[in-house]
Amino acid sequence: MPHAVAPKEDRTALALGIMALTVCFFTMIDTSAKWLVMAGLPALQVVFARYAIHFVLALVVFLPQEGPVAFRSARPGIQFLRSVFLFGSTILNFTALKFLPITVTTTIMFAGPIVVTLLAIPILGEEVGRHRLIAVCLGFVGVLVVMHPWGVGFHPAMLLNIGALTLASLYFILTRMLAGVERNATSQLWSAGLATLCLAPFALTGWVWPQAPVDWAFFLLIGIFGGTGHILAVAAHRMADASILAPVIYIQIVLAGAAGIVFFDTWPTVWTLGGGAIIILAGIYIWHRERQLSRVVTPANVHARDPGLRD
Repeated sequence: MPHAVAPKEDRTALALGIMALTVCFFTMIDTSAKWLVMAGLPALQVVFARYAIHFVLALVVFLPQEGPVAFRSARPGIQFLRSVFLFGSTILNFTALKFLPITVTTTIMFAGPIVVTLLAIPILGEEVGRHRLIAVCLGFVGVLVVMHPWGVGFHPAMLLNIGALTLASLYFILTRMLAGVERNATSQLWSAGLATLCLAPFALTGWVWPQAPVDWAFFLLIGIFGGTGHILAVAAHRMADASILAPVIYIQIVLAGAAGIVFFDTWPTVWTLGGGAIIILAGIYIWHRERQLSRVVTPANVHARDPGLRD
């Protein structure tokens, strides 16, 4: 029998610090990926390295505690699709990073909560009122500003980023469906393990080894960044509610900007900064409305809540 799930704790300050560190690791995943594809490594190989090392790390962390039962899924079909959406999103995002500044790819992916809000209507049957729908539309305006398809700065690789955004949003939708059903160890092992197995035949064909020492460093670290980041994110969410931690992700725009300057000598454009500000404002508004809803909807007052808070 698997061990009991670790109990939730009320340690908000520590959770916020851990989540900020998590965002640093997530930024370094994209930084490592961009560095490696620009160094000539195939995107599929980079994705494989990211998940293979993550998988080994998950085995080391979870198997001693859970044993082989950690691989047993209560909803294998959904878990399979969730894993496919995740590594599919990673493939598209890493490919786009070869052509786009890291600030652009990061900013477009910030629209994830907005797309999740929209997709939750037909897939999860969630009700979304006019206020959040307006925020969704505003968020997409922000994405258009970042992409500015009417200008000379538009690159077709941005469409890969839109695909990555869509798949990542579907991944989060299925993660919601598994909440309370699947253990974190199972989700970690499936998402990293399935990607490793599926990508191995393609990544190992025509394998390209890193050349420079710094290439080797990023190659070895990318999976550690990914695995450690996801494990820390789980720890943070055990110490504080997701609604408290959600806005921390937006510090990644600052971190991505710094990484772009330090590692690639690229500065964010006014389109990226302006569109990013719009997307972040829309995301924070959606977060704010969901916080209000979570406070109002309780078993005692679910039928008496303010209809204006349905959105």
